[in-house]
Amino acid sequence: MLRAGGLVAFPTETVYGLGANAEDPIAVARVFEVKGRPPSHPLIVHLGSADQLDDWAEDVPGAARLLAERFWPGPLTLVLRRGRRVPLEATGGLETVALRVPGHPVALALLSAFGGGVAAPSANRFGSVSPTTASHVRSELGDAVDLVLDGGPCEVGVESTIVDATADVPGVLRPGGVTREDLEAALGFPPAVHSTSRVRVPGQHPSHYAPRARVILVDPDKVVVEAELEQALGHRVGVLLPASFRGTPVNAHAVVQVPASMAGYARGLYGFLRELDQQGCDLIIASLPVETGLGLAIANRLHRAAGPRPAE
Repeated sequence: MLRAGGLVAFPTETVYGLGANAEDPIAVARVFEVKGRPPSHPLIVHLGSADQLDDWAEDVPGAARLLAERFWPGPLTLVLRRGRRVPLEATGGLETVALRVPGHPVALALLSAFGGGVAAPSANRFGSVSPTTASHVRSELGDAVDLVLDGGPCEVGVESTIVDATADVPGVLRPGGVTREDLEAALGFPPAVHSTSRVRVPGQHPSHYAPRARVILVDPDKVVVEAELEQALGHRVGVLLPASFRGTPVNAHAVVQVPASMAGYARGLYGFLRELDQQGCDLIIASLPVETGLGLAIANRLHRAAGPRPAE
């Protein structure tokens, strides 16, 4: 299917990707069309092995090789200088390319059999909640995807960490499944986490990872009060209730108590948002976790989910 120019949704450890042959500009253009994604937004090219790094990037610095050796296969994306094999259609016209080797057996089997690079953003409409099961892909994209490989629920649940390896000092452009603390242990120094960057990368749109319901972020100790106030005002309120809450039942349309572990929260986050949408909520009240470990990635996704919508 990939060799014929088709689109294949496949599981990774982070989220499901919408894949096309990275060297086929027509197939890559179809990815943007199906997602409704602006063509200036670069895609991540997925490889089957770190041994392919020099086939797809040029002038790879030592820090990037160190991170690839440490974290590939895994939820880390490296931004590097584009190799001649990468068409500009896959990079949003940039002279940089985002590369990763996913840590999922189905993805690795597909990439190994295919032999080339697969350009793949998340398999959902641009800006909406990323899919973490095959059914999420089908319910959102339907027959626009030629084939969906079902590898079960994604283990990490939030997208990969993106590191700019073109700069003199590597910096985090998007927090994700590899934590800032993991990177510090590998690099020997704490990498900066940038809210904006000179390099365009996925996931930096002000509104992203967003459910249909509007998301409001409040302090953890105000979640219940805010939810019950909005419910009294006539909203169908969904609540992402902090794991520490032990009070009486919350007067809201739908309540999800999030897991105490950040790994569990990350794994379930997008499913929780989809569930609240499916229950007909028009407003979701949530709070931010402590921004350490995977909490940084969860907080990033919630900030984007609560960002101003295009019509606002």
